[in-house]
Amino acid sequence: MSLQNANFQNVGSWLSRLARLDLSVFDDVRDDETATLPVVLIVVVTSFLSGLGSWLWWVFQDPLIGKKGEVFVKSFFLGSLFQVGVWFLWVYITYTLLARSFGTVGTVKQLVRTMGLGFVPVALSFLVFISVLTIPFGVISLGGALLLTNIAILRTASTRLEQITMANYAGFAVFAIIMGILANVAQVVEFGGLAPGLFFFVLDF
Repeated sequence: MSLQNANFQNVGSWLSRLARLDLSVFDDVRDDETATLPVVLIVVVTSFLSGLGSWLWWVFQDPLIGKKGEVFVKSFFLGSLFQVGVWFLWVYITYTLLARSFGTVGTVKQLVRTMGLGFVPVALSFLVFISVLTIPFGVISLGGALLLTNIAILRTASTRLEQITMANYAGFAVFAIIMGILANVAQVVEFGGLAPGLFFFVLDF
């Protein structure tokens, strides 16, 4: 993923096409070897937007609670970085299951590119700062990502839809479980820990 070979000029076009549900954008990203680094950057920015949402939720809840700096570091900075790393694990698990159990899937980099673009809906987690809609926006963002990554894999792997869905769901399940565990690490006033967006919140009733 050399910076010299990276193609950042098409990022706006990819996102615009995705917003219009032009699913052929996955085909173009899949076959564009210069798109790997820009798509990884999209995943990073998306994760930091979700971290920004959970941090703003904290800021707007009650100024008397304090600890804004602690939440900024744990949820926005560290949590967002951890989410990027766990996302790579999601991709790896999906690729491994498809390649070893179900058939051909292309290359890992192709799957990184298409699934990275399919991760974009997680950016909607930024809106979790709206306290009355925290859970809906969090669920919508993750559900959208699961749906779009399924479509992305379908455009990358030459296997059946049900097999793609099983592999993607397995990868997502590991992603969600690890992020949930991170939310319980180094908690701030028992609200949440090292995770961004919806995953920041520990719903321990």
